[in-house]
Amino acid sequence: MEEKIVSEEEIVDMADFFKVFGDPTRLRILFVLWGEGECNVGTISDKVKMSQSAVSQQLKTLRSSRLVRFRKEGRNILYRLSDEHITKILQLGLEHYDALIG
Repeated sequence: MEEKIVSEEEIVDMADFFKVFGDPTRLRILFVLWGEGECNVGTISDKVKMSQSAVSQQLKTLRSSRLVRFRKEGRNILYRLSDEHITKILQLGLEHYDALIG
């Protein structure tokens, strides 16, 4: 395997990226969006059993980390995973977890 040279900036940025996955609430939200597709805050808060304001705070972090995107539909804001890479990360995380406990 060829060694990849990774800059210090890339290392720091990736560490910040993976930190976002370290919060159970944010992971629950990501899994809801993976399973449900687009959802509004109310639906997400029902699924994760948290207040809408708490979910909104976590969605703000997920948006700023570019893990989720949103679109407006009238007065409704719908959230979704930003791209297939996030889906793959969640999927690989589950596969790894299953292999560890398996």
